[in-house]
Amino acid sequence: MSRLKTSLPEPLAASVKSAIREWQAGGKMKRLWQRDASLWTGGDESKWLGWLDIVEEQIAQREQLHKVAEDAQNAGFRHALLLGMGGSSLCPEVLRMTFGTVPGFPELHVLDSTDPAQVRALENQVDIPKTLFIVSSKSGSTLEPNIFKQYFFERAKQAVGAEEAGSQFIAITDPGSKMQQVAEADHFRHIFFGRPSIGGRYSALSNFGMVPAAVMGLDTKKFLDRTAEMVRACGPDVAAEENPGAVLGIILGAAAVSGRDKVTIVTTRGISDLGAWLEQLIAESTGKQGKGIIPVDREALASPEVYGNDRVFVYVDLEGNPDEDQQAKLTALELAGHPVVRIVVADVYDLGQEFFRWEIATAVAGSIIGINPFDQPDVEASKIATRTLTEEYEKRGSLPAEKPLLEEAGIKLFTDDKNAAELKKAAGGEQSLAGYLKAHTTRIKSGDYFALLAYVQMNAEHERGLQEIRHLIRDKKHVATCLGFGPRFLHSTGQAYKGGPNSGVFLQITCDDAIELQVPGQKYTFGVVKAAQARGDFQVLAERGRRALRVHLGRDVKAGLAVLLKIVQKVVP
Repeated sequence: MSRLKTSLPEPLAASVKSAIREWQAGGKMKRLWQRDASLWTGGDESKWLGWLDIVEEQIAQREQLHKVAEDAQNAGFRHALLLGMGGSSLCPEVLRMTFGTVPGFPELHVLDSTDPAQVRALENQVDIPKTLFIVSSKSGSTLEPNIFKQYFFERAKQAVGAEEAGSQFIAITDPGSKMQQVAEADHFRHIFFGRPSIGGRYSALSNFGMVPAAVMGLDTKKFLDRTAEMVRACGPDVAAEENPGAVLGIILGAAAVSGRDKVTIVTTRGISDLGAWLEQLIAESTGKQGKGIIPVDREALASPEVYGNDRVFVYVDLEGNPDEDQQAKLTALELAGHPVVRIVVADVYDLGQEFFRWEIATAVAGSIIGINPFDQPDVEASKIATRTLTEEYEKRGSLPAEKPLLEEAGIKLFTDDKNAAELKKAAGGEQSLAGYLKAHTTRIKSGDYFALLAYVQMNAEHERGLQEIRHLIRDKKHVATCLGFGPRFLHSTGQAYKGGPNSGVFLQITCDDAIELQVPGQKYTFGVVKAAQARGDFQVLAERGRRALRVHLGRDVKAGLAVLLKIVQKVVP
């Protein structure tokens, strides 16, 4: 089973020991398993703990997973394309990137972006007549999976005919949802149900994670049996100090309340995408009411002097796949007094153990922080803002007009009135692109974090450019940095950015789309939806009093990012 080792400085180590004693004396793990809402806020938490026994249920019903795997194999599908967002897409993405393609089974792809170039890129990677489409939506009312379904169902009808199209689709959704009705009306091949008592980000070990796992050919019996070992280890009767989920959660919670509220996730080769799933679980669960933990993923390790005293480093290492450079840098961080947690995963089939360990840990941390770790109020606010804009487009055929704060060299700056006034004052006589970016980055203070929110195609080229910018800010400002691609981060870290501590400085990046794709049955296009999501996101950030600026690039995103990097290099001291 996965192992955990810690190196904690004083007084954090003392706080953790004290909290472990308190959890043991108060029987708090028992209370968690008994679904005692008073462990958190006394609200509706007890309704959202179905994930505690989902592994046992999946093992009892494993024949269902065996049958869907057999069907996907025997039907001759070459590809499987999962259409989802957030909790419906991140676990399957982790499994795809960890296990790759299993011989004899469909190659799994995941679409979780409304960027038209990304939709087209996924479409070009699959052979439509030989693709099994997995429409994954817990509520059945989430915008993105619905329009993905509309788009690819139309493509399937064109490829195989209206009568046969439904046989290429399966749905994973909660009972009674709108998606169930759509799937029945369109004669989907299968409908698999989620459990209403499990929120999206806790759904990895439910059908939302395990049905795609079965389709792509994972040995789900082995995977779930291994996971059950961690379920037992985190059980109600295990002493808190020996409970791997409780210990991790207490460390994260105690660190957060003491000011170390940035968790830097470092993963080794072979399980590198785990951080994307952890980002959602941690941020969406804990970031609310002005409190929370900000997860930092895909930020390369550096020497100790570039870090403030607001971090915890968690290293998830796949045994037998050592990274000596990472190990050396982590040791240097330990020697410099930074808290480091090391988790060793024995085998990729132990990944389910980490899913469950971190679910327990996040629930425990939420209790210590004093929030409800199962709701996501600020995600809903962004959805409402986006829906208002798309509905207006359907009525008027256009989004509301915008006036840029500045336009220079094909790049436009946008922000709200309050941020505009602050930036103009800080920029003084330098009312230029460089002046405003300098003014914005000057707002980054010790203990803050800087987040790039990029509504562009998620590909290696764009990520390289964005990573250069984030690391430059990290090294110059000595603050934690985050990088999210929109709209997927809206269903993940977006909750913490809007509802968590007001310590974020945000640079949203949008672009003109080089291609456009129509959403069947709607006036709007995928590009319009992405633009509405970016505007809705920014609107809620502004309403929450966040320090935010939007940079709108032209069609050549790579060139725009290069210009942005040069300016940041020049203006950030």
